[in-house]
Order: sequence, then structure tokens, then C-alpha cells
Amino acid sequence: MLPMSLLLLGTALLCGHGAFARRVVSGQKVCFPDLKHPCYKMAYFHELSSRVSFHEARLACESEGGVLLSLENEAEQKLIESMLQNLTKPGTGISDGDFWIGLWRNGDSQTSGACPDLYRWSDGSSSQFRNWYTDEPSCGSEKCVVMYHQPTANPGLGGPYLYQWNDDRCNMKHNYICKYEPEIHPTEPVEKPYLTNQPGDTSENVVVTEAGIIPNLIYVIIPTIPLLLLILVAFGTCCFQMLHKRKARRNCIKDSTPLSSECLAESLNSNLVHMVVSLIPYHFQNNPCSFN
Repeated sequence: MLPMSLLLLGTALLCGHGAFARRVVSGQKVCFPDLKHPCYKMAYFHELSSRVSFHEARLACESEGGVLLSLENEAEQKLIESMLQNLTKPGTGISDGDFWIGLWRNGDSQTSGACPDLYRWSDGSSSQFRNWYTDEPSCGSEKCVVMYHQPTANPGLGGPYLYQWNDDRCNMKHNYICKYEPEIHPTEPVEKPYLTNQPGDTSENVVVTEAGIIPNLIYVIIPTIPLLLLILVAFGTCCFQMLHKRKARRNCIKDSTPLSSECLAESLNSNLVHMVVSLIPYHFQNNPCSFN
């Protein structure tokens, strides 16, 4: 029953009305409330320099209480494919970039016949499910496995380079997918959840929680940029006017015959300010309504 339920979830993600698809974004943790399905996180990095090696990806998942993705069967493979399709739908700015999964071999054997049997899941899973691309694994120095995600690449002998597996050098830089235990209280995450009914199922919800504080900071900072620019311009204008007035005042002091309109205006403004300031103490001393 579990593989069938995973297939149904994958179908819902692909054929639904788009409510869930809009919320599958990089860096978000996707959970299901039935306590049977694991939670997942797609970590995609647009900048190539930000992508990580296999061991860095593994540590990143484990630091958050998860593991690098292991796949139990074809149904779970299809579920991950549907999530990646929603993640990389047109308009998101996400394109080519393979994803590390938790399959690797920690042996030195390079015999072609024995090599495929040496691959193990880093989380200890005993799953024998494999989804290799044609002529893979190539073995040799390539010991860690990625899930292909190259939608813009020309198809090879095995078809498009999408979702099938390829072994690669472990120090290569890629995106990665984390897998977590089912949430005990998926409707009460730390961050505010997005709840959407799955098509054809009105009793269950899909819960997507924020995986970090950086996305929230971005949403706060970006709208304030115009205000910051306005404040900067106003401050600069004020400083310019103050410097201009100070320069004019100095010129008037140096000028032996300060009869220009600029000097007269500056003198009148200064005299008016001094007069108002001098009247303030007099007002409070003689006003019977002054504060006690």
C-alpha cells in the first residue's frame, strides 16, 4: 500500500491545480501528515560556487537531523521526480543542476562486474532499487551518485538527462536532496505552514515549512530598499544645503560690503533666528500659564 500511496502523491503533485506546486521551492522542507511518508528538502543553488561536494551535502543533511536521500522503490523515485518538476517549473529561474543522493561506494575495487554491487546507501538503507542511466555506473574514480537534472541538455543514448542516476567524483559540486523522518506534529511546524488540500483527497493536507531564516530576511529587506534610497537622497540633499549655507556665510563675513541679496537673506535669517531664540525665555518668564 505504501508504494501505491507514493504514486498517488506523485500524481497529485503533477496533475493537481498547482496549489502545491507553487510552494515547492529550494530550501523548503516538505512534509506529509500521515506519518508514513518521510519529509524532503530540495537544496538548489543557482550559483555554481555555492554547490557542494557529496560529503558536504551529507553533513548538511545530518546537521538538520536528516540524511542524504535514499530511495526505497520506484514510487518514491516518481515522487521525487514530481517534486523536482514543480521546483523547476518555468518562471522559477531554476534550470540545470544535478542533485546528490545518498548512494555511494566506499571500496577500491574497479572490476566492472563487481562495481555496481558495491554501491550502498549512506543512511544504512538496504534498498536494492536502482535507476541508473544507460551505461552507468562507469565506476573508476567516480564513487558517488547524482540524480541527473539537465533539462536543457541534448538527450543522450539513454534519453534526456533527467532523474536517472549517474556516478560522479565525490568532490564535484552539485545540489542535493535531504530526507527526514515523518513529522510527529506536521500541522504545528516552527514556521507558519502552507496548507493545501491534495486533489481528490479532502481529509489530508500537505505541509511545507520554511527551512531557514534567509528567505524571510530577503522578503523583509527587498521592500525597504526604495525607502532606504529615499532617506539617503534626503540626507545628501540636507548636507549639501548646509554646506552651501556655511560657505555663503563665510563669504559674507570675508566681504567688506556684504550687500548682495544672498548675504542680506542670510543675515536676515540669522537675525530672525536669534530674535526668536531670545524671546523664548522672556515668554516663559512672563506667561502666567507656563508649566510649574
